[in-house]
Amino acid sequence: MTARRKHPAARILCDCVPVTPERWPDLERLFGERGACGGCWCMYWRLPRPEFQRMKGAGNKAAFQTIVKSDAMPGVLAYVGGQPAAWCAIAPREQYPGLQRSRILKPVDGQPVWSVTCFFVARPFRRKGLSVQLLQAAVEFARSRGANIVEGYPVEPKSGSMPDAFAWTGLAAAFRKAGFRSVAKRSPTRPVMRRMA
Repeated sequence: MTARRKHPAARILCDCVPVTPERWPDLERLFGERGACGGCWCMYWRLPRPEFQRMKGAGNKAAFQTIVKSDAMPGVLAYVGGQPAAWCAIAPREQYPGLQRSRILKPVDGQPVWSVTCFFVARPFRRKGLSVQLLQAAVEFARSRGANIVEGYPVEPKSGSMPDAFAWTGLAAAFRKAGFRSVAKRSPTRPVMRRMA
């Protein structure tokens, strides 16, 4: 699946594809030395908190590489001009035990959902509309794997903007542009948003 999207607000186009084992080097290049953010390697929601902290860096990288190499396709990569530029994690909610422990992000109901949990956009490509394009591609990917509902847990900044490092679950404005709507709000800044796949 390759999705090329142009959202009205987009300033650059990207090609979005699911992450396969062959694409691991591109993901590794995108995440860089710091593993996207502080050695996370997109394992924050997948591990118990003490284990995540203990494995920060090389341990989380090895764990995430194992997931990618298993052909699980745990997300979507965006390319700009053939260069890996951005990432969006998406998988069935049950693959993210960290969500189960969250009082704010607990399940809305008993319906099975796929969860968008994380974004990482390389610095040169930030604030150029890639998140919306990634969300559209993530919904298409989830639909192709049998999903009916895609759910996300973005931040709704009080002041309208926030430092990029704190927006790793996405911004509510981008989710709205991608057709998501709020279905629960247990915190003023953390809506649970959904879109039919």
